[in-house]
Amino acid sequence: MGAFKKADDFNERLSTAAKARQASLEKFRARPRADDPAVVEQQAARLATSQARDTRKAARAAETARVEEEAIRHAAEEAARKATVEAEEVARKAAVEAEKAALEVTLEIERKTARDARYAARKARQR
Repeated sequence: MGAFKKADDFNERLSTAAKARQASLEKFRARPRADDPAVVEQQAARLATSQARDTRKAARAAETARVEEEAIRHAAEEAARKATVEAEEVARKAAVEAEKAALEVTLEIERKTARDARYAARKARQR
């Protein structure tokens, strides 16, 4: 009888597998077709969600580009401002140096004139 029970178990497993295949096939056949209004509505909803996602992504990309452009513009303005300040500082230093040089030349001329006057006075006393 042991052999008969094994055969019975085998037949039972075969029938269970066949029922499972049949249930899977029925489930596949029971799903809605592509032209079913519920499926069409679901596809339209997915498409709308996808388009909204793409729109938000494009808006984020545009905002990022605007922020980067603004940062570049700000950096350029800052660089131009620094260059202007540096140029003004160089011009101011050059003006101060020129003024110092002119003052030095004036002082040298005055010293030379005073020295020449002392020399002339000494020569005048010696005669």
